Formats: sequence, C-alpha cells, structure tokens
Amino acid sequence: MFQKFIKWLQTLPWISDTMLFLIILALAILSYFLLRGIVFGFLRSLVKKTATQIDDILLSKKFLRRVSYLAPLFIIYQSTNLIPNAEKELDKLLSILFVLVVFLAIGAILSAVIELHDRVEKFKERPIKGYIQIIKIVLYSFMTVLIIGIIFGQTVWSILTGLGAFTAVLILIFRDTILNFIASMQISSYDLVHVGDWIEVPKFGADGDVIDISLMIVKVQNFDKTITIIPTYKLIEETFKNWRGMQQSGVRRIKRAVFIDQSSIQFCSEEMLNRFQNIRLISEYIKTKRVETEQSNTENKISDELSVNGRRLTNIGTFRVYLIEYLRQRGDISKEFSFQVRQLPSSPDGLPIEIYAYATKTNFVDYEDAQADIFDHILAIVPEFGLRLFQNPSGGDFSAFKK
Repeated sequence: MFQKFIKWLQTLPWISDTMLFLIILALAILSYFLLRGIVFGFLRSLVKKTATQIDDILLSKKFLRRVSYLAPLFIIYQSTNLIPNAEKELDKLLSILFVLVVFLAIGAILSAVIELHDRVEKFKERPIKGYIQIIKIVLYSFMTVLIIGIIFGQTVWSILTGLGAFTAVLILIFRDTILNFIASMQISSYDLVHVGDWIEVPKFGADGDVIDISLMIVKVQNFDKTITIIPTYKLIEETFKNWRGMQQSGVRRIKRAVFIDQSSIQFCSEEMLNRFQNIRLISEYIKTKRVETEQSNTENKISDELSVNGRRLTNIGTFRVYLIEYLRQRGDISKEFSFQVRQLPSSPDGLPIEIYAYATKTNFVDYEDAQADIFDHILAIVPEFGLRLFQNPSGGDFSAFKK
C-alpha cells in the first residue's frame, strides 16, 4: 500500500516538492525558535554577567528578536525552487522581508545607541536623539525605496530619479520635519537647551524642567506636574528663558522693592540718632557720621537753627545703610556677587527701595523662604526709622475715616 502511494506521488512531482517545501518551512520555523531560545538566550545570560552595560543595551531583546528572523528567511529563500510556479513571487516576498528585517535591526541598534548615550552622565548635556531620528528617517526612506525597487523590478537609482519630480511635494509634506531638523542642529550647536534645564516659554505656558528633546518635540514638565509639548522649531522661533546659568552659578537673584511713603522721609533729630546708635548693625556708622557732620558744620560755621543748612543724616539714608549691613551679615546672601540697596525713581505709589542681591539657595522652596525672611524683617523694621510703608487705602481705612 505504501509503495503504491510512493509510486503515485512520483507521478505528481509538484506534490512531493510542495511537501518537501512544507518540511523546510517547518525546519525554518524551528530554526527561529532554536536561535531565539537557545543561542540568543545564552548570549543574553552571558552579557548580564559582564560589568559593562554596553553589551546589555546593544543585545537588547528587540534587536535579538529582529535578527532571529534572518535564519528562517534564509532557509526558505534557498528552497523556493521547489515551487517553480510561485518561485518568482516567493523570492520577491522573501527579499522584501529580508530588507525589512535588516533595516529594522539597524533601527534597533540606533535606539540602543540613544539609550547608551543617555546613561553616560557626561553626555546627558549633549542629546543626540534628534540626530539619530534623522538617521532613522533616511534609513527607513532608503528601505522604502529598496522595497519599491524589488516590487517593480527597478534599481534604486532609477526610482530615485523618478522621485525627482515629486521633490516639491516631498518638501511640502516634510516641511515641519525639515524645520525641526534645522532647529535641532541650532539647539545642539549653540548649546541652547539640555535635558534637565529649567525653561520658561510664555507663549506655550511652559514653566518647568525639560524632560525630553527629540527631532519633533521638546517636552517640558511644568512645576504643577503637567506636561507641555513644544515643536522643536517653535522653541527657536519664540522667546524663551533658560535658567541653567542660575543653576550652574549656585546663586539666584533677589530683586524686589518696598515702597516708602514719601511724606515720612525727614532729617534725623538728635533723639532719632541716639536711638539709631543703639542698633547694633549701624552703631559704628552712626557714631562716625555724627562726628563727621559735627566737624563739617563747625568748620563751615553752620548753625543748627535750620536743619536745611549744613550736613544732616536722613532716616531714609540711614535705613538703606541698615539694610546693607543686614544683608551683609546674612549667611544665605552671596558676598561674591554684587548686592545693593538702591532707590528707584519715585512714583505715585511712593519711593521704591529695592533689594538687589543674590541668594545662595537656588532651590525654589529654600529660595522663597530666604526671600520671605528678608522682607518679613524689612517690613517690620521700617517704623523703627520713622518711616511708613505706602499702601493704597482699603475699605477699613475709609470706614475709620467716616467715624
């Protein structure tokens, strides 16, 4: 019975060839699982024992999975002659799959390069993600041309020549990609933004840390934990503020003013000078200035009948000296950077006395705490110098006036 079946099978060679092809197909599938499960499994266990992380990333599961398709494709490709009626179509299909697998495997290597780059601390300030994405676009574009050439039986150059007529259309389609590529080059070349930088982009409502820079987008995590997505080329077009310089310098500027009621500004009386002399921070200053003004007035024979004559200390000037000494003795104010207490031009809101200094605490919470401590003290000490803070009348003021 079996011999009759063999003889019958020999009269139909296409059936025997088909069965043989199916057996080879089964062997190809088996080779895939053997390669992936045993060989690559052994490689993964081997690289895990090494100290370096380079081989762990390069031999990632995605890369190994894609490479493992090559063996069965090669086995099947060598056996397509067993089905002559479909040999040409199978060769074409397998060639397309082979090209697809090779280019996807290269793409996996490029992704591994990005991951490896991001893990090296000294390279974090120089992101290469945008460049790798450009390489991927070129790579996959070339892959697409190759596949089209295989399908239509054309060479790569003949297809590229035919695409020349569509250049304008392609530029229009990939306009944003081209703009983003140029912007990525500018960002990297001029060292404008790094991952981890604190930036402000008012137009997009972004105020926080940069967590990702790619070819197409810059991702910013705002301080309220929301995420703002900004097209890369828009970051170059619009004005943005990068706080990296502040973070690297280790200091953060304080620039805030208090407004003094100008009607409370006056020359210092003897009683005021005696009281000011008991203030530890300006005690020596008051003593020195009293001696200087007395000597100057005596030499110039200036009488004390009119305070406008001769030299006199003012409460606003003494107040400024006190603030300078107060800031100088604080440990959270930098002495290496300039600081001053200055008068700004007077306005209907009073005379601004501005604190311009650099705090040594750049962390948001610590910085705000230090700034609040300084101005808590300033607001509380103003009346000690015979001065009043300017404040627009409130409802309570008008109620008191009516009474």
